[in-house]
Amino acid sequence: MSERLTCLLHLVIGVLVCSIVFVVRAEDPYRFFTWTITYGTISPLGVPQQGILVNGQFPGPQIDCVTNDNIIVNVINKLDQPFLITWNGIKQRKVSWQDGVLGTNCPIPPNSNFTYHMQMKDQIGTYTYFPSTLMHKAAGGFGGLNIYQRPMIPSPFDHPAADYTLLIGDWYKTNHKVLQQTLDSGTTISFPHGILINGSPRSSSFIGDPGKTYMFRISNVGLSTSFNFRIQGHRLKLVEIEGTHTLQETFESLDVHVGQSMAVLVTLNQGPKDYYIVASSRFTKPVLTATAILRYSNSKTPASGALPIGPTYHIHWSMKQARTYRWNLTASAARPNPQGSYHYGLIKTTKTYILANSAAKINGKRRFAVNGISYVNPSTPLKLADYFNIPGVFDLKTFKENPTPGRTAVLGTSVMNVTLHDFVEIIFQNNENVLQSWHMDGNDFWVVGYGSKQWTPAMRRRYNLYDATTRYTVQVYQNSWTAILMPLDNKGMWNLRSAVWPRQYLGQQLYVRVWNNEHSFFTEYDIPQNAILCGKAIGHHI
Repeated sequence: MSERLTCLLHLVIGVLVCSIVFVVRAEDPYRFFTWTITYGTISPLGVPQQGILVNGQFPGPQIDCVTNDNIIVNVINKLDQPFLITWNGIKQRKVSWQDGVLGTNCPIPPNSNFTYHMQMKDQIGTYTYFPSTLMHKAAGGFGGLNIYQRPMIPSPFDHPAADYTLLIGDWYKTNHKVLQQTLDSGTTISFPHGILINGSPRSSSFIGDPGKTYMFRISNVGLSTSFNFRIQGHRLKLVEIEGTHTLQETFESLDVHVGQSMAVLVTLNQGPKDYYIVASSRFTKPVLTATAILRYSNSKTPASGALPIGPTYHIHWSMKQARTYRWNLTASAARPNPQGSYHYGLIKTTKTYILANSAAKINGKRRFAVNGISYVNPSTPLKLADYFNIPGVFDLKTFKENPTPGRTAVLGTSVMNVTLHDFVEIIFQNNENVLQSWHMDGNDFWVVGYGSKQWTPAMRRRYNLYDATTRYTVQVYQNSWTAILMPLDNKGMWNLRSAVWPRQYLGQQLYVRVWNNEHSFFTEYDIPQNAILCGKAIGHHI
């Protein structure tokens, strides 16, 4: 072999080695944020009130990122109460330590800080964040979080000219501490005073060019009220629900329940003027309404005419619409992959749980329960107690797998114990005349069935076992049931709660302990060095 050829081979090998080292060492991008949480005066319904601001903003700043980005958020608490932010729908793969709820994290004390380290691992879609402590959500502290897929991954639709985030929810003029005191006294809080779109009942506007298509990311950030969303003279093409690309059906209007998010495409194909965007409450009397404006860039005519009419109390209409949502099986994006299969309907379930919500009075006060257990937060987070083997914080025998008819509700700390990689069926049974909304941290799930009255095993024949959408929040209609299938592939301690915040606050929640006895970074990361310790965990060494 000639000396020149030998040198050339050495050069090629050297380049390959450097390339391999680069690939191994390369990390996904980091995005850094510092958020200062303060009180501030806001007047969303025309009455000055104390709001919770993030960097002086209401709603809070929006996070835009890309699949697998590392998000570092330093939260500085300047309130007079402990505070946490939870990241609604972010899976927190192998790090329930970052979930930001009282079962996994000690709250951030006043005049202190905590830095969240999160990766948007294998996710795309529309999400939100909000305070998980006390009734802070009723004062603000929430914002949008959008995860875009990597540029090399094609979307199942042409890129919109722009996208807009709409944070919509019910609102109270009442101070959040007064609302909390009302609930603590055993009294339910009153009917909301209004609905807001991005912090206002009327003044938000969104501008676009004629003929172009825009994405609207719609999230229900309210406390307890579902809403119907519609745009005057325009149709809504549904393309994504909570991280799932959907088959692109077109709707006149869409119901969005508490804690849920979805994305629609809207083509500006009407005359050049302004059009009403409307969100109105569902299943309520009276009906609350908020409006915004879709403005064509060449418009010289204000919005006019009657607001587009939406459904009011049509439960069957809403359930029928929910059944039409379908998973786009041909889309290239981050997708659930339980047990190495996309065919969730062929996976054998390891367990069935029936979870029934109920209203109760305990010690003379209004509480809410799941299978007769009204959840009480212990002073030591469950995750810390589990990690440090601290006894007396929770008992796995407290949780009841099925409701017991006639059971008197009691206070307790309910923890469902499952094994890592279990694939479970959960039936949410709602025997109350109030719509329920359930959220699961750390995992998403397939919504395979809705039905009225009581669930029975025969209802499985109605399940969609082929192309149901995955979600992280699902509604359960009045006197009805909803069935989900959930792969528990994310080790940790995860909150399963009512997204209707007053019910969550008064006990309609539990935790799911996804566990195996293997100590490995392949299944779960160690406790972070900056973890805050409280309760019985104080004095333990990280």
